[in-house]
Amino acid sequence: MTRFILLASTALVAACAAPAAQENAAPMAASDAAVQPGDNARLAALFEEYDEAQLAMSPMTKAYRGIIDEDYGKWDEFTDAAEARDQQLDVDTLARMRAAFDPAALPASDALSYELFESMVGRGTAAYEFRDNDYVFDQMRGLQSFAPAFLINIHRVTDVPTAQAYVSRLASLDTLMDQALQQSTERAANGVMPPKWVYPYVIDDARNVIKGAPFDDGEDSPIWDDFKTKVGKLEIAQSEKDRLLSEGRTALLNDVQPAYRRLIQTMEAQYAGAPTDDGVWRLPRGAEYYAERLSNYTTTDLTAEQIHQIGLREVDRIHGQMREIMDEVGFEGTLQEFFASLRTSDEQFYDTREAYLADVDAVLERMEVALPRYFNTLPEADLVVKPVEEFREKSAGKAFYQRPAPDGSRPGTYYVNLYNLRDMSKTELEALAYHEGVPGHHLQLAIQTMLGDVPAFRRFGGVTAYSEGWGLYSEELGKDMGFYKNPYSDFGRLGMELWRAARLVVDTGIHHKRWSREQAIAWLSQNTPNPEGDVRKAIERYIVFPGQATAYMIGKLKIMELRDRAQRALGDDFTMGDFHDVILLSGPVPLDVMERRVDEWIARGGGSAS
Repeated sequence: MTRFILLASTALVAACAAPAAQENAAPMAASDAAVQPGDNARLAALFEEYDEAQLAMSPMTKAYRGIIDEDYGKWDEFTDAAEARDQQLDVDTLARMRAAFDPAALPASDALSYELFESMVGRGTAAYEFRDNDYVFDQMRGLQSFAPAFLINIHRVTDVPTAQAYVSRLASLDTLMDQALQQSTERAANGVMPPKWVYPYVIDDARNVIKGAPFDDGEDSPIWDDFKTKVGKLEIAQSEKDRLLSEGRTALLNDVQPAYRRLIQTMEAQYAGAPTDDGVWRLPRGAEYYAERLSNYTTTDLTAEQIHQIGLREVDRIHGQMREIMDEVGFEGTLQEFFASLRTSDEQFYDTREAYLADVDAVLERMEVALPRYFNTLPEADLVVKPVEEFREKSAGKAFYQRPAPDGSRPGTYYVNLYNLRDMSKTELEALAYHEGVPGHHLQLAIQTMLGDVPAFRRFGGVTAYSEGWGLYSEELGKDMGFYKNPYSDFGRLGMELWRAARLVVDTGIHHKRWSREQAIAWLSQNTPNPEGDVRKAIERYIVFPGQATAYMIGKLKIMELRDRAQRALGDDFTMGDFHDVILLSGPVPLDVMERRVDEWIARGGGSAS
């Protein structure tokens, strides 16, 4: 997989700042007494060596972690050779671990780390086999938006050296872009190109980056505004500020602008011959590739057809619950007519961005007060809510979360896309805030980083079905906690769950059943209450990001299944706080490991997980 796609996809996994907590793990077969002296320390040293080797190859990962050193002004190398080095490091470390350690002789926590590393490398190796099937540029990922977003949101300027490092990254962005363009050109020659409709998004994003000063006479461009603002806050002589700004301006004009012009030119050339079919079935070994993607994201062996049928079943269930709310509010008509009324009702949408953001803040404040009644372990990292930056809001998703730096220098950020307020219904605001903020991604990821004694690959890595399953679970948990007082807000919660159930249908429809983009849009419009713009953007996301959207509902269904099982088995001994600790204090795990841990907790009679 292209390295900057991997980094972009894992950018949201760059950890939160929080104090260390005792890490919990379910017992394994062997007792701690069987451990040979020093095994724990030696395994920890192996994982630390692995993490250091990864960081040495990725200055950008260091920046996400808040590490500022001699590599702070560098980009990663995005080449086939660099990908091969990454993969070889994984394979070699796995071989060393297997040769040196017997998992049955390790204490519980270390045995879990052993198992999770083995699983992680297995998924990565399977993905590596299909790396050339990934799109280098599309509307969701790609340097056209990833590079400026990285500079604006991740690169800190705290003194002259870090400002100089910003200039260095500007000056070398052309090399970075050319590496990506070479990969894109090579893949296009082998028939690996996104659908034709993707290219205008990429070209438009690229043009937005080099629009405005210093590239023309308009208002400051996003990167120039960011650099000027950061340098302006430094407590240094004005002459030094002027020097830095002059060097930054030169780099933008001499290096960044030409790089983006080459990008635009290349994308325009590819656009002329781009395919019109949407699913990845058309790519080399397309069916195998899609099966790998489903396995990677869901951590199950479910087939595309099985996932499709689960989606249809869940859509039918949620439609039934929606009809109950429709009756409650006194709407007379069909469910689809109710959907249409919500899409067109001015009352269900905000007039200003400020009003939307104010209500998000209020919803999250109320939730934070209630958290201690349902969680034994709470986050300490700060959370802020921000609109998506203007240069990428047209193509970006409706909402997403970015972790804080581990050292607390950058807060956790819930990004909400307010490009078109008619795509952001009032009915969904509450559930969306719970998913991205608390008790969703912010809480889960903060706790993950609190696991200070576990290896870095567990603290900073991720398993999509676990993390996104938790986010969707958090939406329903809000109902259990007594929120969604307004029936329309509760309908919005169901709408969000329906959205994830429908993803199982349309993702597999596109990539397995060979639905067109238009077919998928029509099906999603018919079966969900979401507005047209929301539906279209979602389908376009699923087309270029095959399989990822299926992880949410598959993960959530597993968490709910395990909670119901524990409640039945433990009765009065069950508490939400203890159950949530069992899920959260391991950090991200595949769904089969999650199930085993919960079953072992039940067998112990419940109680504290720590």
